Amino acid sequence: MKALVYLGPGKRALAERPKPAVELPTDAVVRINKTTICGTDLHILKGDVPTVATGRILGHEGVGTVEEVGSAVSHFKPGDAVLVSCITSCGKCENCRRGLNSHCIQGGWILGNTIDGTQAEFVRIPWADTSLYRLPQAADHEPFVMLSDIFPTGYECGVLNGRISPGASVAIVGAGPIGLATLLTAQFYAPAEIIVVDVDDHRLGIAKRLGATQTVNSRDGRAAERILDLSGGRGVDAAIEAVGVPETFDLCQSIVAPAGVIANIGVHGKSVELHLERLWSQNVTLTTRLVDTVSTPLLLKTVLSGRLQPLALVTHHFTLTDIARAYDTFAHAAESRALKVVISSSHG
Repeated sequence: MKALVYLGPGKRALAERPKPAVELPTDAVVRINKTTICGTDLHILKGDVPTVATGRILGHEGVGTVEEVGSAVSHFKPGDAVLVSCITSCGKCENCRRGLNSHCIQGGWILGNTIDGTQAEFVRIPWADTSLYRLPQAADHEPFVMLSDIFPTGYECGVLNGRISPGASVAIVGAGPIGLATLLTAQFYAPAEIIVVDVDDHRLGIAKRLGATQTVNSRDGRAAERILDLSGGRGVDAAIEAVGVPETFDLCQSIVAPAGVIANIGVHGKSVELHLERLWSQNVTLTTRLVDTVSTPLLLKTVLSGRLQPLALVTHHFTLTDIARAYDTFAHAAESRALKVVISSSHG
């Protein structure tokens, strides 16, 4: 089969690899129809994720069709259309029973990390009964690719951890795919104000179309001043960090209101300075989270009902044989204006 393989920092190749097979009774093999690229995949290619070994097939998002199941799989059968979760959950360990699927003792984020992933024609899914979600056979499956990772991440790590409620004021710092997924799901809770911050006017325009009440370009370093002006000097109830660099985390500290929440989503590769000299007396809550995908069933319902429109974030389409160009397009988003790219296999 064809697969996108990590060959060390800065190196990747579309290669022929053996088709995976069921190895354990709880496994399923899924024929991937559509997949996508995540910012985490770019971190891997930079050599930032040491758990990813040379030769690993990348990718942790996708939809497809069950090809084969192990003897212990009871919820799925060959031919079922399924969503692949970015988080593998055994459903039985102490962490899974607490809803901390991302810290599953035998799973967590392993696809495209410690085991082969979804940017291939086929993928082996451990703990299939609790790591796959059935999709309607007749539905257009492309929107559901966005539910493998970015929408659960934005919703769980941003909206739920940010404690967004009706009438609240929210600032989302970062208008990339995760920030925009957070924007769309934040609207479930009818906040009075959603301010989206970015350095890219094109992405800010998209945020405005998707429901942002205000946008702020932070390129000149005066974003905090503008947001405080918009909030009458008070700040926002929820400051959501969706980039993962010290500057954006510091901005969240500067704009959070008393008794507000800083909800961190971004993947941080460098240390940040926590300004407790300002925050210690402000009743501020700081939250962190690795997505657990416990919200996936809820998000599936909102897509099926038409309440949530994930395709609003899809800007480019490629085939698996052209995945190198897909990576280049996604990695140079400022020039290509890419948000999410959808990659279809030969049978997708």
